[in-house]
Amino acid sequence: METIGFIGFGEAARAISDGWAEAGVSASLAAFDVKTLDAGAAETIAAACDARGVFCAPALSDMLARSDIVFSLVTADNALVAAETAAAALRPGMFYLDGNSCSPETKRRASRLIGGAGGSYADVAIMSPIYPKLHRTPCLVSGPAAEAAARTMSTLGMEATAAGPQIGDASSVKMIRSVMIKGTEALMAECFLAAEKAGVTAQVLASLSASDPAIDWPAKSAYCLERMMVHGKRRAAEMREVMATLEELGITPRMAAAAAVWQDAVGHLGLAAGEPELAERTALILAAMDEQESGGPNGARVAGQQ
Repeated sequence: METIGFIGFGEAARAISDGWAEAGVSASLAAFDVKTLDAGAAETIAAACDARGVFCAPALSDMLARSDIVFSLVTADNALVAAETAAAALRPGMFYLDGNSCSPETKRRASRLIGGAGGSYADVAIMSPIYPKLHRTPCLVSGPAAEAAARTMSTLGMEATAAGPQIGDASSVKMIRSVMIKGTEALMAECFLAAEKAGVTAQVLASLSASDPAIDWPAKSAYCLERMMVHGKRRAAEMREVMATLEELGITPRMAAAAAVWQDAVGHLGLAAGEPELAERTALILAAMDEQESGGPNGARVAGQQ
């Protein structure tokens, strides 16, 4: 089996490598994460690699030199930079599987960079949360190399489906789907934070359950808040790519823009998900927002980041 490289060794890359290990997929793994260059974060990245038997490359060029297939799994706002940097050290013929949550145009720009360096680029869209399915999380793959890329991913036990011959065919599905998924999360936050402040959460839940009893509203809303608390900053970056996707289509991204603001606001609070109940999560978020408004230590930090 070829050596597989990861650009970025965050949640997605770790989950995929864990899945391969559990499934007994025999492959040599290497990774480069830009956080390796940050003294404050380098030890965490190195430990994550060591725990999985993954070679932790000191530079992107070192990882690329030993890899035959590369998965790019960084934040949406770093995807194009990753492709540009990789293009300078890419070996001709190398598969570059871009699994980042980006607009079709961002994927097309990355494709031109990788193709210009002699690489074989595929637009990969990861279509559901990486847990609990790990490497078997469904993916769409598009572009001229989609069929070959999907076959390669399938040999690794991945659930990959060719979605079209054009770069952007896969990412369009993911970006437009995210209007609903991440937008719903933002709506849940706005609804239940307001309900908690007004002291009417139980009544709102009862009314929603009466309107649509097929949805477990307490569980669904608590889950949506957890996604924003833990992943809000990354999801906000994705929603900005969603906005770009809609603008490319001539659609004004009104809801996507609002969702990006909410995702960013909750994500920047720096909260752990805590208890699984809705009441505990709304209380955590509201307390952090109150601290931010009052100019407390957490509020000062958040204001500086924004």
